[in-house]
Amino acid sequence: MLTANYDILGLRAGDRILDLGCGFGRHAYEAARRGAHVIALDAGEDEVNGVAGTFAAMVEAGELSPETTQVGVVRGDALHLPFADGTFDRVLCSEVLEHIPDDLGAMRELARVLRPGGTMAITIPRFGPELINWALSDEYHMVPGGHVRIYRRRVIQNRLTSTGLEVTTHHYAHGLHSPYWWLKCLVGTTNDSHWAVKAYHRLLVWDIMKGPKTTRYAEKILSPLMGKSLIIYLRKPVTA
Repeated sequence: MLTANYDILGLRAGDRILDLGCGFGRHAYEAARRGAHVIALDAGEDEVNGVAGTFAAMVEAGELSPETTQVGVVRGDALHLPFADGTFDRVLCSEVLEHIPDDLGAMRELARVLRPGGTMAITIPRFGPELINWALSDEYHMVPGGHVRIYRRRVIQNRLTSTGLEVTTHHYAHGLHSPYWWLKCLVGTTNDSHWAVKAYHRLLVWDIMKGPKTTRYAEKILSPLMGKSLIIYLRKPVTA
């Protein structure tokens, strides 16, 4: 299940895309399936190894062709990206900036490696639902590597545009996920055995795997109201 919308991002076959903070690769895999040349970067060793293994399995299964789609996995630091200026046509950074103390430094690096005319998608936790999580549970964010801030949309947009980027549009996603995390914060974020948490988790898995009309319709209504994620799309001016 993707957070960013690749159609809005303008991703096309043959584009070079950086997925910064790739985690276990959900966005990277879909970009590769669409024919893009993908670099997936993360600071975590387990994440990097997991994505590399899945890419290898996709090639072995014939889902990806090395002759037409190039993929790579890098373990790296968002503040010191190992790429030349303007390397990528598209840049994605999903649910990462809220973890980084020097978020403006990371934004500058993202803007630097994006080519003039290229596009970027940034996803972060939405202010309202995230504020509720923090109010309900210190355990939710006061962990090593946890969230260090809650963004208002105006604030993050101002920081991103200070790097020379232009905001083009935004939307919200994962309306069904906000109540799940509020529930987790109430009963304990590591308490996955609670009956209500288990029941809600089954609902989310069913939604992801089956995509039934009922939950798709609920998601469409709930996301603008209380979607857990805010997605901001940007463009680097050609004159930059």
